[in-house]
Amino acid sequence: MAENLRSPRTTAVTVLRDLMNTHVVATTADTSVAAAAAGMVAANVGSAVVMQGPFLLGILTERDVLRAAASGEELSASMVSAWMTLDPQSASPDTSIEDAAQIMLLNGFRHLPVVDGRTVCGVVSLRDLFAARIRRPPRG
Repeated sequence: MAENLRSPRTTAVTVLRDLMNTHVVATTADTSVAAAAAGMVAANVGSAVVMQGPFLLGILTERDVLRAAASGEELSASMVSAWMTLDPQSASPDTSIEDAAQIMLLNGFRHLPVVDGRTVCGVVSLRDLFAARIRRPPRG
């Protein structure tokens, strides 16, 4: 009888297309870490995709910026290319949130570019995935 009283566990968001942040900060490998970090702060995001023309070359994350800062190098003179993750793993907009979480957890990263064909169309973070799975009670 208790089984019938439980509400079904449903989530409206099931694939990355419904969840991904489409406001993507893009930079280039020859941009300074300081300038790329300033763009991330201005957009209130934790990563910037590194583009070479229309192609995804890498990703620079808040962790990378922190490593660069801890190195003692001058961030306005240090280039993104020295700190980015080259050729990052990505997912398609139709990837399930469960599959994206597994990719991110198994590989130890917090940001996953979402690519449709060869076009970067978004980024998803672990925070985005958690938010999709946490049900908040309605405000009363």
